[in-house]
Amino acid sequence: MLKVDPEHGPLVPMLLVLTVVTGVVDAVSYLALGHVFVANMTGNVVFLGFALAGAPGLSATASLAALAAFLLGALAGGHLSRHLSGHRGRLLTVAVAVQAVFVAVSVLLAAAAGHTSGGARYPLIVVLAFAMGGQNAVVRALKVPDLTTTVLTMTLTALAADRTGLRRLASAVWMFAGALLGALLVLHASVPTALALALALLVAVAALIHHAARPTPAPAWTQRR
Repeated sequence: MLKVDPEHGPLVPMLLVLTVVTGVVDAVSYLALGHVFVANMTGNVVFLGFALAGAPGLSATASLAALAAFLLGALAGGHLSRHLSGHRGRLLTVAVAVQAVFVAVSVLLAAAAGHTSGGARYPLIVVLAFAMGGQNAVVRALKVPDLTTTVLTMTLTALAADRTGLRRLASAVWMFAGALLGALLVLHASVPTALALALALLVAVAALIHHAARPTPAPAWTQRR
């Protein structure tokens, strides 16, 4: 079990929950939106190369759409991070609340139009990738070591090379849990159900961080790093 980190307070468990969200939405995008990622851009760059080489089952257009939307989301997240840089609790609360709005739009879109329709697939990719780009930029600005919420390659490398780091191990486990939950819901329930789970997790994170950051004077963990 992870100990409470006095330097980062509730940010550590909350970022682990966001790691679960990443696993869920990437399960939705890969399994239901045509083998594309909305959070893992390394995968999309590789898929783009495969698609341009003529590999079946992959779409260069989908990968490019996800990459473009992710970059726009990261741009917006970076702007928000600079604007709210003095209070990490407020930054994460606002960022996750905005992200929840985009995921809510994806839930409604998937429920109303269906994820397999031509008119819904690309809007879903764009909305979700934009939301995850914003998450990445804000998490980067929070500067909590070993918790990127999306990229595990360097985390796993550090875990093996240094042979230390419960936080690194937890990050991988929670990503796996999110991917498993997302896949189970996509395959045995529905895409809107999987996205609704991601939405519920985001709302919970925003509410909990808002509550934790309310005391005056501001808790030490909210200070800029």
